Amino acid sequence: MINQDQNKTNNKRQKVLITGAAGFIGGHITEYFCNNDVDVSCFVRNSSNLSYIKKFPVEIINGSIIDYDTIENSFKNIDTVIHVAALAKDWGNYKEFYKTNVTGTINVLKACRINNIQNVIITGSISSYGEEDSKEIKTEEHPFNSHYKYFLDSIFPCKMNYYRDTKALATKEAIKFAEENNLNLTIIEPVWVYGENEFNTGFYEYIKSAKSKIPISLGSKKNKFHVVYAKDLARAYFLAFQKKLTGINRIIIGNKDIDYADKIYSIFCNEAGVKKPKNIAKQIVYPIGFLLELIYTLFSIKNVPLLTRGRVNMFYDNIEYSSLKAEELLGFTNNFSIEEGIKKTVRWYKENSLI
Repeated sequence: MINQDQNKTNNKRQKVLITGAAGFIGGHITEYFCNNDVDVSCFVRNSSNLSYIKKFPVEIINGSIIDYDTIENSFKNIDTVIHVAALAKDWGNYKEFYKTNVTGTINVLKACRINNIQNVIITGSISSYGEEDSKEIKTEEHPFNSHYKYFLDSIFPCKMNYYRDTKALATKEAIKFAEENNLNLTIIEPVWVYGENEFNTGFYEYIKSAKSKIPISLGSKKNKFHVVYAKDLARAYFLAFQKKLTGINRIIIGNKDIDYADKIYSIFCNEAGVKKPKNIAKQIVYPIGFLLELIYTLFSIKNVPLLTRGRVNMFYDNIEYSSLKAEELLGFTNNFSIEEGIKKTVRWYKENSLI
């Protein structure tokens, strides 16, 4: 076993650049690497909120992954690149998703090749394997199946698929590029992530809704929902950085035990000291989501509707993945139980007067 102090000494000589470092996941990766004495550069947009990472000893580099010239110049004298930046939401224009998620990823890899950076870690998505309602526990051997077949999707596309499809395409293109250019590419594919500084993946919004004392909400007691705490996920990136795996490796990162969605939201509400809303049947709320999504699409409304087909289904679909490969290749299992992770998360929201 490698001595922890020895690891810190070795890693201190390494310079790591993290794209999207100011975001939710990127911020936690930045924090973890800094706490382990790694020299970190943060590649962020000019408009990025740096409040989470500003307390860490990092170099801030302003740029955009869709501007190749800024990337190429910023990647000089870097040993490892961790690419996290992405357009991750369920509403928007397909061209913007493609430009950020696909073109941006290839730009990062091109800059790595030009700057002789051999080890690259990028962030994929479990949605590449499909997020449809399924009792199957999916693994890295599962085929690409990113496009969710929503009702009338062929004539009225659901924009949540824009994210899923472009992340899957980015993974395919990244693998092809790495193979052609002999890069060591590790693709970390997180399940749904919660933790401090999360505002857009659904958990924070659920707590706020519950605190407003709404009596009913989306949800079911029948579906499992695979999650991972952000600090555990950050450790997985660090383990991948330490291992320096050769070739192409796709690795799903999630809790070893998969909990029911209703249990997860119940723990959030309990920690926040609020009453959990009662679950509403999907057949009641799905038509509302469909109608709102249709109206917003027909009238080209840029604001995100309260409900969409994608948002509704996420509360009712059974979603499970295997974390066995992460355990075998990286030695990763989650350190924090769902109860411990949620307790820390809610405490952070309270300390920052967010709930």
